[in-house]
Amino acid sequence: MPSCGGGGACGSNCSRSGGGDDDETRNLLPEPETRSCADDDGQSRPRRLCFKCGEAEEAHNSMCPPCFRASVFGKFKLAVTTNAMIAPTDNVLVAFSGGPASRLALQFIHEMQYKALKNWDASKSQALPVFGVGVAFIDESILSPKPFHEVEKVIEDIKLIVSDLTPAHKELHIAPIERIYSLDLMEGRGKLKELLHSIADATGREDFLQYLRMLSLQKIALDNKYNKLVLGSCTSGIARHVLSSTVKGQGYSLPADLQYVDSRWEVPVVLPLRDCLAQELSMLCNLDGLKLQQVLDRPCAGINGLVSSFVSLLQDENPSRERTIVRTAEKLKPFGFNKFVENGYHDFLPSRLRPKFQNIINEETNHSEVLCPICGSPLSESELLSSKTTCETSQTSLEMFVAHCCQSCCFQILPRETKSLEQFFSLLPGSMMDRVKNDMSANCRKLREQIEDCLLSDDEEGT
Repeated sequence: MPSCGGGGACGSNCSRSGGGDDDETRNLLPEPETRSCADDDGQSRPRRLCFKCGEAEEAHNSMCPPCFRASVFGKFKLAVTTNAMIAPTDNVLVAFSGGPASRLALQFIHEMQYKALKNWDASKSQALPVFGVGVAFIDESILSPKPFHEVEKVIEDIKLIVSDLTPAHKELHIAPIERIYSLDLMEGRGKLKELLHSIADATGREDFLQYLRMLSLQKIALDNKYNKLVLGSCTSGIARHVLSSTVKGQGYSLPADLQYVDSRWEVPVVLPLRDCLAQELSMLCNLDGLKLQQVLDRPCAGINGLVSSFVSLLQDENPSRERTIVRTAEKLKPFGFNKFVENGYHDFLPSRLRPKFQNIINEETNHSEVLCPICGSPLSESELLSSKTTCETSQTSLEMFVAHCCQSCCFQILPRETKSLEQFFSLLPGSMMDRVKNDMSANCRKLREQIEDCLLSDDEEGT
């Protein structure tokens, strides 16, 4: 195997100096070593070798298939361990859509669980349990033009994919998105279609459907006692979200959606593939022969579609563009709910990481952000000032609801006409209405605490 040049110790597992395997570092490395091999006609041609092991022929990103897989899995494992995403006592729900990102998230978590199970079987004490894994698929076929038989085939394929991930049984939860109404499915379909039809803006309609999808996943997790929700969000998707959120006026709340952990939801959300590119995930699914199901996917509309096309063009010109966008956005300060703060959670961490999480437990146990009742975005200072006034003067639940919505939701989702707005409010699913009531009650309490120093007491009013 070729050794690193320069005389010094390399400190990495690659066949040349340079350490990391990201795009910027690799651009500084010499060209991968080439060896000659003969074609069928006897002509010799150069064979480019993997820049990590220096032995096998490269397949993607200057790496051979085994090294490439190890690189992607390494990013996943690093995100999980350094952010304490999964503890032995957890019961994890993986959101599965059938695409490359969610497919690999499920595959990698299965491999972690399988390894933990083998270690548990080999352990004499068997002191630590093995975390549980479930899979959730939100069926949005009522919004898809695909025929019924194709939808049925997709669901059967998903059942087969999950059942093949053994040992350790994984419960599969398939929930039609209209079930969020907790009504008869036909009645729920009618209400859902009417609700989405009341949103005139295509971007707002697509975003609102995303919020309903998250509430559906939260409902599955709560009903089945899962305590973590895993999403397959990757660098490519987050880069598009950064630009689209900026265009929509969600710059203040943007840092909330970029972090590895989001515990503002009742069941915390984690993003173990946040550092992986969509191209890497698709390539690895192809190399591993993992079956995908994207029949029900719909193209993005409105601003989301335009941003997606724009970022794709940027990525074609320079493969580092998506990483650059996300790394730039990472400089924004995250919120308190972007870390775990549960007592005892750090007990399962490696000793070198425990002080970091102990400090979080001591210093960031209270989340004081006021959240939008629709999208869950933290409200900015100007939005808070407006809500403070309305919180004291509102006469109806609808007025309180509108006052607590962020400006982006007010502009793109809420109908302008009073009658249409009342209809929209009446069509909200019960789980969203409960969340709206709870959030508004908590928000008003937080707002009152923030301004209580300026309020007169009963004794002062009488003087």
